[in-house]
Amino acid sequence: MVVRARVVVTMNGPPIENGAVAISGDRVVDVGRFDEVKARRSGEIVDLGEQALLPGLINAHCHLDYTCLRGKIPRPQSFADWIRAINAERAQLSEADYLESIRAGFAEAKKFGTTAMANLTGVPQLIAQLEPPIRTWWFAELIDVRRGGRAKAIVDLASQALKSAEHWGLAPHALYTASAELFARCAEIAERGNILLTTHLAESREEMSMFRDAEGPLYDFLKEIGRDMRDCGGTTPLQRFLEIVRDSSTSLGMTKKWLLVHLNELTEDDFDLLARLETKFSLVHCPRSHAYFGHSPFPFERLHAIGLNLCLGTDSLASNDDLSLFAEMRQFRETFPAVSPEEILKMVTVNPARALRQENLLGKICPGAHVDLVAVPFRRGNVFEEILAFEGEAWVMTGGLAG
Repeated sequence: MVVRARVVVTMNGPPIENGAVAISGDRVVDVGRFDEVKARRSGEIVDLGEQALLPGLINAHCHLDYTCLRGKIPRPQSFADWIRAINAERAQLSEADYLESIRAGFAEAKKFGTTAMANLTGVPQLIAQLEPPIRTWWFAELIDVRRGGRAKAIVDLASQALKSAEHWGLAPHALYTASAELFARCAEIAERGNILLTTHLAESREEMSMFRDAEGPLYDFLKEIGRDMRDCGGTTPLQRFLEIVRDSSTSLGMTKKWLLVHLNELTEDDFDLLARLETKFSLVHCPRSHAYFGHSPFPFERLHAIGLNLCLGTDSLASNDDLSLFAEMRQFRETFPAVSPEEILKMVTVNPARALRQENLLGKICPGAHVDLVAVPFRRGNVFEEILAFEGEAWVMTGGLAG
């Protein structure tokens, strides 16, 4: 099959006017100008007309468990209040509710051009009942804030459930809900099995107040429910995280296994620590969820200068309106107008592919890559500007199958 479009945006070189992609099975075998590809390859021709064809988008952080919570949680007065609200909603969900929510989330994400996703789930035991329509990295979201001494059992049980998935990893939820022992057990599994890890880190002012100052709404809430607060006071969330990672890791490359999410609250000492790391983390920013909470400004320029691999995600519909990465790119552009549209597009293609260790298979159109493609209308002007401006449902091909 040969797919032709007005322009092919490969993310592996300059856009190709009147371009085409040749497909065999679920792999790209050729890409170039339409007349040249057609001369080299035989088979069915699919002409998309006045469209821009680009790699499928990759959502680097999502919680499809909460698709069913869209619009149910009012904007909170504090981050701790939001945690209380989402816990109350979660308590009412059955396994059938979770399955319906996850399936609906997959369908919505694909409709908006997402063909791969890092999805965190609190119900990993249900994964075997699901057939994702897009490539999915399942991360079991793990919490032991009220279950002291059970870190090993919690991680091992989740790991066993995840093994039915093609791609999986572990997600100790956050420093304030997961113990150092739980982080350490996750790191041990990751080193032994060469899997990825992800966690929420330095997201809110309240998290900073909790760890640095041993005070604030989040500190009070967690102390009230019985969390051991002896790790609070005198350290930032990032500093505490790096202490745990260093204590639990025997590999200098451990930072490559972590996909960090947020990093909104950082001190000057934190920036110095990040700059001194020999290997850099991948980091996910969720622009619209960030705006929903009114977090401190995301320090994009400084993190980019340090060399972190920056990606975008949608977070969950408990703090967002939909699962469109096009909308996330527009929100990011509004906040950081000096960043080029091409650089922003990398944050949902090339960069998350690298974070997921799929840089030769996803995030760009080149021979050998998976056939995960998206097309949006384009007629003239800057193609990257047009891509970011796109609203609506995209033409999608995943694994060589359209629709």
